[in-house]
Amino acid sequence: PLEALVFLLPRALDPGFRASPMTIEYATTPSPCFVLEESRLRANLELLAHVQRESGAKIILALKGFAMYGTFPLVRQYLPGVTASSLSEARLGREEHGGEVHAYCTAYIDEDFDAIAAIASHVTFNSVGQFERYRGRLAGKSAGLRINPEYAEVETDLYNPCVPGSRLGVTAAQLGMKLPEGVEGLHFHTLCEKGSDTLERTLEHVEARFGALLDQVRWLNMGGGHAITRKGYDVDKLIALVRATRARHPNLEEIVLEPGSAVGWQTGELVSTVLDIVDNGGVRTAMLDASFSAHMPDCLEMPYRPTVLGAKNDAAPDEPGHRYHLGGQTCLAGDFMADYVFEKPLAVGDRVVFWDMIHYTMVKTTTFNGVNLPAIAIAREDGRLEVLKRFGYEEYKSRL
Repeated sequence: PLEALVFLLPRALDPGFRASPMTIEYATTPSPCFVLEESRLRANLELLAHVQRESGAKIILALKGFAMYGTFPLVRQYLPGVTASSLSEARLGREEHGGEVHAYCTAYIDEDFDAIAAIASHVTFNSVGQFERYRGRLAGKSAGLRINPEYAEVETDLYNPCVPGSRLGVTAAQLGMKLPEGVEGLHFHTLCEKGSDTLERTLEHVEARFGALLDQVRWLNMGGGHAITRKGYDVDKLIALVRATRARHPNLEEIVLEPGSAVGWQTGELVSTVLDIVDNGGVRTAMLDASFSAHMPDCLEMPYRPTVLGAKNDAAPDEPGHRYHLGGQTCLAGDFMADYVFEKPLAVGDRVVFWDMIHYTMVKTTTFNGVNLPAIAIAREDGRLEVLKRFGYEEYKSRL
């Protein structure tokens, strides 16, 4: 039975996997539970540190994508800071990471702004209007503007900041040829898990529209969405792009990248357990103690189809084996993913393990239906499984 399986996370699953795989006994973890493998996180951080050294860029962690602060003692050995999109994220960065905090909010809440400015070293504004409103309250911190180059290679409109009429960033037509006095930096964020070739094409549009303004600032933030730790990513091209940008604009004292996904990429799984098997008209659904709606919302929003360890995830309709829908814990009718094929039939008590479920997953969980949040654990490099948190009724009640 699957509950007895011990999965070895193999290089065969992803030939580009850089860490030394270890054996994780998923049968011994809480369920549901996010389990991060420390050695895989370190491998990602080592690569990001290499990019920093070779390019001269500063890489900071985007908390909106990865905020598992139990890992921050390791993260801060490699990344000098974080970027925050709210006062809560700014506080988490200051308290748990302890390095630089860069802030960008789509619109700052008046009663939060002074606290954010007290924490952050860089404060980026989404509009000239917000900059003008708060410029006198910056407490000496460096101000920037988010720009919209009106170009993005993002397939899903929900994630595309450059759709016509976008509320994110200032266009070149709105800015003109001169920045407001006091603006020291520009920030664009138009990528979504893209390669350095996409960044190259994006930079061409940024320079075409904002080239004159780049010579008026001292820092440029290239945002997140750089899939630096993904297999096949051209790291050398990224390094060359950063160097070339600095050469064309020698006034730029800082070039900043702020990935979230790239830090947590393929560092851990979501472990779940089969609670029941439902058969309706020949469609079998394995009912889990995890939820796509509450615990893995990108699977429904993106939509993103997660890989399940030990299953054929893109099986043809006539694929031999035992086919199941995987059903979530909530009463939402669409809280399921269809057509996973297993070699052996599933049974109550079996573990179902979702691969690569740390970035942009833990940060989006909810307690819809009163469903408990997954526990959080780290598989340490010395082989220990450390359970950092378990959640229950109080987390549900405290939100209401």
